[in-house]
Amino acid sequence: MRKALKPLRKYIATPRVSKHRFFVFVPVETLADSRVVVIARDDGYFIGVLESAIHKDWSIASSSRHGVGNDITYNIESCFDTFPFPWPPGTEPAEEDDARVKAIADAARELVRLRDAWLNPPGASPDDLKTRTLTNLYNQRPEWLSNAHRALDEAVFAAYGWTSLLPKEEILARLLALNHERAEAQAQAEREASQP
Repeated sequence: MRKALKPLRKYIATPRVSKHRFFVFVPVETLADSRVVVIARDDGYFIGVLESAIHKDWSIASSSRHGVGNDITYNIESCFDTFPFPWPPGTEPAEEDDARVKAIADAARELVRLRDAWLNPPGASPDDLKTRTLTNLYNQRPEWLSNAHRALDEAVFAAYGWTSLLPKEEILARLLALNHERAEAQAQAEREASQP
């Protein structure tokens, strides 16, 4: 993990077990413990796709439940590794080269900016700051937060070339088909590479 994080200024993190699934940027100097999933990326595009309803639907469908409150457990193997991003990680176009990637990154940066402003408002007392957690924010789900997520979702749907009006079952079916298609392409490439 240290090797993967070395070139970064920040990384993406999410709690392994949580009532709400959200992803945040964390300064690279912060060491995460075993209850935090770390993703060695620091760009708006990547956190934007992870924050999208498309990824959240996939992660809920492929996660396990934990504890009395039946909180969702985010597992790298089943939730992240199997998720078919619009482009396989590391192959996505640069933000300056593709309007779809830029739209996701811009919407994600705005979501992060709005959440950070809510978490740390100027002049807030220490007691007030203790109540300003992402869990409390998502429990309240103010309109500005819903609007920011809606804008991000629209950008991610556009990157897949899908309408945002798809029902959840259709989204999951399309993601599974894309997952299988990419797995078969990878297996085929490995077979071809192993032949003399």
